Amino acid sequence: MVKKHKSILKMAIFSALFLLVLSACSSQSNSDENSEGSNSSGGDSASTEGYPITIEHAFGKTVIESKPERVATVQWGNQDVALALGVVPVGFSAANFGVQDDSGLLPWTAEKLEELGESNPNVFQDTDGLDFEAIADSQPDVILAAYSGLTEEDYNTLSEIAPVVAYPTSPWTTSWRDQVTMNAKGMGMEAEGEQLIADTETTIEEKVNEHPEIKGKKVAWVNFSATDLSEFHLYTPADSRVAFLEEMGMEYPESISGLIEDDAAYSLSLSAENADVLNDADIIIGYGDDSTYEAVKNDARLGQIKAIQNDSVVFIANNSDLAAAGTPNPLAIEYTIDNYVTQIDDALSNNEQ
Repeated sequence: MVKKHKSILKMAIFSALFLLVLSACSSQSNSDENSEGSNSSGGDSASTEGYPITIEHAFGKTVIESKPERVATVQWGNQDVALALGVVPVGFSAANFGVQDDSGLLPWTAEKLEELGESNPNVFQDTDGLDFEAIADSQPDVILAAYSGLTEEDYNTLSEIAPVVAYPTSPWTTSWRDQVTMNAKGMGMEAEGEQLIADTETTIEEKVNEHPEIKGKKVAWVNFSATDLSEFHLYTPADSRVAFLEEMGMEYPESISGLIEDDAAYSLSLSAENADVLNDADIIIGYGDDSTYEAVKNDARLGQIKAIQNDSVVFIANNSDLAAAGTPNPLAIEYTIDNYVTQIDDALSNNEQ
């Protein structure tokens, strides 16, 4: 009788233990399934919400199916937009102008990389042409090129690697605002891009208000060559350099704008015989150094230009950070605008002497 009771008790214990284990396994299985479902669907939801998106540009339309995690940039300044938005690109083109070492980094780019904790960026050494192999090796989800001079062939080759955000209409004419707007959209960061634009506009307004004398003054961006003064080259309002000066309240001389036949063209070349068209400019800005300026002042034709005679000139050395900031973006603007508006103001004051 005792043995029978013990046997029944053992069976009851084993049955209870079996049910407990089975229940625990079932609960764990359900928990794992819920966890996996949450991680998967949550991640997918975060990366696909609001997608696909379509970005129109000079070569057609680019469709991006989900929020990119790996962002690459090519050609000029596009990496600075990503960095300004707090994203370190998986690769970006080396700067080929205004850099004083072999890093390929302009000072504001290097400063922002350090701020974001990146000490070894992947810089494409493509100053002589796009390095498609290096770009592909960076395994980007999107390639930003809103400010660039991509050819259609470049665009097609890059599109085989990842979706490409190209320039809106013409090469090398994208304004800094459009550069931010398009690149930010390509990154899935439109709201952040809008805030970056607003912050940059505030910076510009504050700095220009410190130098109110520059507003309303007529400015021409002219490049002279000391070795050939038979002609000179001007940037037009389609170019971001001139557009930025206009944004600071300066004006483009009508005597020059009347000569522009193609509104999309960012530059114009004129013979020195037409130097008198520059007489409406209160100030001339251009790339060059003291030797360039001396050559221009001593030239029989160019030396008669009103702004040249008044020393109302800002010549920017080719290897300077200010030269590279001529084509602006938020990081470049923040880094150089103090120096820029001060030089312009100082040069304009020579007209009053």
